Amino acid sequence: MVKRGELKTLKDVLDYEVDGDRPLHSATHEEILSGRTTDVYFIRTMEILTHLKLQDRKVTAEIFPRKPGIIAGVKEAINILGEKEIKLWAIDEGESFEPLDTVIRIEGPYGEFGIYETVILGCLASASGWATAAFQCRQACGDKPFVCFGSRHVHPSVAPVMERAALIGGADNASCILGAKLMGKEPTGTVPHAAFIIAGDTLKVAEAYDQITPEDHNRIILVDTFKDEAEETLRVAHHLKQRLGGIRLDTPSERGGVTPGLIKEIRARLDQESFNGVKIFVSGGLDPERIQLLSRAGADAFGVGSYISSTSPIDMTMDIKEVEGKAIAKRGRIPGLINNQKLKRIK
Repeated sequence: MVKRGELKTLKDVLDYEVDGDRPLHSATHEEILSGRTTDVYFIRTMEILTHLKLQDRKVTAEIFPRKPGIIAGVKEAINILGEKEIKLWAIDEGESFEPLDTVIRIEGPYGEFGIYETVILGCLASASGWATAAFQCRQACGDKPFVCFGSRHVHPSVAPVMERAALIGGADNASCILGAKLMGKEPTGTVPHAAFIIAGDTLKVAEAYDQITPEDHNRIILVDTFKDEAEETLRVAHHLKQRLGGIRLDTPSERGGVTPGLIKEIRARLDQESFNGVKIFVSGGLDPERIQLLSRAGADAFGVGSYISSTSPIDMTMDIKEVEGKAIAKRGRIPGLINNQKLKRIK
């Protein structure tokens, strides 16, 4: 367990020094758990309550979203609060929620958890946004698989958080090594254009890929680097024969992207040459609408990146709903607890 060394006072904040030469600007686990990524006004709040001798007043706080979605980030929230002397309820990761649903309830002395409001809300907001976007892709794909390719679009410190959330939302796998491993999966991916550009020929890369890859690996070859995609598909198929599991289309927007017509042509040419088992994997700028369009044309699987990674966080709010057992709320909100049958007692 990471030692917390929590910030308690504004003097602690003033005394806290940051090494300006640190190689990465992202927070470490220790910095998050010690309150160094919280909003400073929560430290000020603790100073005020301590001065008033109210820091240990028993409160019940509830966290709720502003719009519907799929919850993720709950496990991190639970871990942040794991050593605290509180009672905790939460809905399961992957559950759906509606606006204003209670997704987490915390009961205990405010001083036990108050400084963690910022980080808990952030964990839930970002991860739930990513999980919700992945769920929308899952619905568009139906039974066809899709892989999350979004790591390159976010800071590396949160890439595994994002891809883990995508798996919770419905992705079949992820390309980010740590993101997949966090969910007990082995990461998956094909081969990028870089390998083909350096080697100078699609078939040369396909041959090497086939030679170094275990027999049970599903060989999927990118076919849009140098030549017509249908031509490259058949070149690779005739060389690898039954060992070819699929081809990947990632045609850039400068050439019109992957179109339904291109998929139909490649499917027809593969079938005419008796390569009926070769699947068509599509990536590049996909969203639920394009997934459905290309799926109807014959695409078999999808790689989705920026639609998931660039989605907005789902705004989460924490409100104190009871103080010493008495219902309370700020003006405009209804005092008292809001029950949610999906809530489960965690501790």
